[in-house]
Amino acid sequence: MSWGLLIGRPYHAVFPRRKAIPARPLLPTITSCRWTGGCPMETSPRGRAFIAEHEGVVLKTYRCPAGVLTIGVGHTARAGGLVPKPGMRITHAQAMALLAQDVKRFEKRVTATGAFAAQKPFEGATSFDFNSGRIHNASWVKHYAANKFAAAEASLMQWTKGDGKVLPGLVRRRKAEADLIFRGQYGRLRSETTAGLSASGPSVSTDRREVEAYQAQLKALGFYKGPVDGHRGPDTRNAVLAFQRSHPHLDDDGIVGPATRAALIRAMNLRKRAAQTTAAAGGSGGGVAAADQSPVVNHVTGVDLTAWGVGIGLAVLLVAGAFFAWRYRDEIRHLLGRL
Repeated sequence: MSWGLLIGRPYHAVFPRRKAIPARPLLPTITSCRWTGGCPMETSPRGRAFIAEHEGVVLKTYRCPAGVLTIGVGHTARAGGLVPKPGMRITHAQAMALLAQDVKRFEKRVTATGAFAAQKPFEGATSFDFNSGRIHNASWVKHYAANKFAAAEASLMQWTKGDGKVLPGLVRRRKAEADLIFRGQYGRLRSETTAGLSASGPSVSTDRREVEAYQAQLKALGFYKGPVDGHRGPDTRNAVLAFQRSHPHLDDDGIVGPATRAALIRAMNLRKRAAQTTAAAGGSGGGVAAADQSPVVNHVTGVDLTAWGVGIGLAVLLVAGAFFAWRYRDEIRHLLGRL
């Protein structure tokens, strides 16, 4: 080839480029959740309905047992987005949209375990974490990842206690989650057969033990006079209505849903704290009488230690009383309104 032919011609016109050969990967592509640390899995609409079924859908703001304003399916300001405010109401569609937003955090946590590659077990595990927040260290997850399904189910069914007591609602929920995780069965969702949802919850509980539990609470609070027998008759319903009407932030529908359950727990806690404060005040009074008879004096400084102790004790009681008065301000306001 003459060099004269190269003058003014592009290099690649004279020396054509070789076609690139794609490089082969040294190792097969790994797509398992366990190795990649994440799979694009989300709960389906039915999976979210499953969570809402067991959490309850509340369309009006209420205070959870910890005193935090809550709405929808356990949505709080901490979850981001909508900030619940007293008296706020939302639609059922808005509640489910909030749930779709809030559940993403738990989906990521379940994905991070690398144990759930199928949709239904993934959704059952997401429901468990949404309720407990313990998917990261629950022993049943380790059993499941090791294909020890019998041990995993037995371990899952241990998560049924609250404050050291077996709660019927948690027993029912764990059974439903076990059916979804180990047998791929959603079960019959009441929201699929009920035309509408109450602002206080999805449906009336028919579990005898649950009815007994809130009958006992209503009786202790003075709203129920009948027997604690687990039978939801007219007297029980009237007691529920009376309790709800004494708390304006509750809808008086006679249904013990999440909002009413939370209000009952808060009222019982207030009653318990009041009893403890009264007992402590009585004990302090006895201490004052004893101090009047034989005061304890530090002979180095000449300070009456008993008087100082009584003063500090009363100050602590005053601060504790102020704290609980603030925390249970709604209940106190409603109780005073009934007098």
